[in-house]
Amino acid sequence: MSGGPKLELKQSQTQSLVMTQQLQQSIKLLQMTSLELQEFIEQEIEQNPLLSLEGSEPNDDDTPRKDASDVSVESDQEDGEEREISTPESQADNTDASEWLDASEEQFWEDEGNAYDSGQDSMFDGHLSYHTAGGGSGSGEDEDGRNVLEQTVSAQESLQDHLLEQLMVDVHDPVMRVLGSKLIEMIDESGYLTAETTPLLEQLGCDAATLERTIETLQGFDPVGVFARTLAECLALQLKDKNRYDPAMAALLANLDILAKGDLLILSKRCAVDMEDLREMIAEIKMLDPKPASHFVHDVVQVVQPDVFLRRSKQGGWQIELNSQALPRVLINKRYHAEISKQVHRKEDRKYLNEHMANAHWLVRALDQRANTLLKVSTEIVAQQDAFFRQGITHLKPLTLKDIADAVGMHESTISRVTTNKYLGTARGNFELRYFFTSSIASTQGAKDISSKTVQHYIEELIGAEDPAKPLSDDALMVLLQQKGMDVARRTVAKYREAMNIPTSATRKRAHKMSLL
Repeated sequence: MSGGPKLELKQSQTQSLVMTQQLQQSIKLLQMTSLELQEFIEQEIEQNPLLSLEGSEPNDDDTPRKDASDVSVESDQEDGEEREISTPESQADNTDASEWLDASEEQFWEDEGNAYDSGQDSMFDGHLSYHTAGGGSGSGEDEDGRNVLEQTVSAQESLQDHLLEQLMVDVHDPVMRVLGSKLIEMIDESGYLTAETTPLLEQLGCDAATLERTIETLQGFDPVGVFARTLAECLALQLKDKNRYDPAMAALLANLDILAKGDLLILSKRCAVDMEDLREMIAEIKMLDPKPASHFVHDVVQVVQPDVFLRRSKQGGWQIELNSQALPRVLINKRYHAEISKQVHRKEDRKYLNEHMANAHWLVRALDQRANTLLKVSTEIVAQQDAFFRQGITHLKPLTLKDIADAVGMHESTISRVTTNKYLGTARGNFELRYFFTSSIASTQGAKDISSKTVQHYIEELIGAEDPAKPLSDDALMVLLQQKGMDVARRTVAKYREAMNIPTSATRKRAHKMSLL
């Protein structure tokens, strides 16, 4: 009898998750933005003749997608809660501007930064209702349904068109015209010629002297200062146009780095002028435009379109509504399917038709699931951050993905997908759902932990109220925050300040010194 290994047959049962193609596509749908979702639906409609959008091809036999509004209305009728479909009113964002002086060679002019405005207080009684918001009059369309905003933008002249018109009028040499048109394509949004121009010499077969002569000609175009290679050259072109470019100004422009540091004694010596003349020269430079082409139309900024609206109900509670414009209503044309089915006899054709019908039903179910998941997560976020919507940023509580996942019975990865690049429209402005997830800072007064965004708000508030001549250092900010009951370290203060693009106290002091000039 052999002592070798024995071969046996055993039966076992295990569970495994199979990622089908449709399951993978459903996950992708969940994390798509509203624009990506619209593009995806348009592609599906092009490929599937059984699908259409509501309003595009009216048909009595079209089967609409049962969206979240239908689900919530049935639930509201049973529970006796309020149900109403209304258009969210647009709320204007109120912002406060604080001016900063960027002390660098590239720019030391003043920029505006928006501070958070807490807005008006809201009421909340623990009641939440949600449905799909219908179309409204705030869509930016005129009486004929044309988009007024798009017409206004398209009617404005671009920088390239403005320069090409001058090129055709002022330049007659054919070589310089070709060079000029190429150079016009190379300038950036501010009007600077920062790209490498040497490849043009080989591409067009011209010499460097012709290229330089063309650039000098283009530098005489309107707006004054375009086609400059550096900030100093841009300012020099504007000063020459005003007949204010002299050796002292040339020396000042050659030492912009020293000007940014605010060392006026060195500047006075290098420019060979007294302090009074130097202050006048600096005042003249500050009146120039460091970005001469910034007022021309460039790429149109895409306005954020909220996926969900939050409104206060008549009873004082919250209404959470899906934005119907961000979620197209997909229809399945059953009449067309029935007509085609009667004419299909081949097995391949019937299989093709059945596959498209199955894909259509899957898309409808996937969109319905996406809408319900978005509403469910948004509702829980509003409930968790109730104090923020009532009283503002100082009452934003720490929140993690796990907190919401446990509350709604979903996985953290699902919460992550559904809150990324999805926006909530409120009376306080539009917020990405991710905005409400923040880390916590321990409190020194025995109260609940504080949100990191609340700490950032207090830092911004303290810096906004500081004495510009004696700006608060990170150590001083740390002490003041600790006095407010926030247990923060100096490095944490520095990290949050840098995240808000607020300069250091030394830079802010130099900026104030420059503004006094």
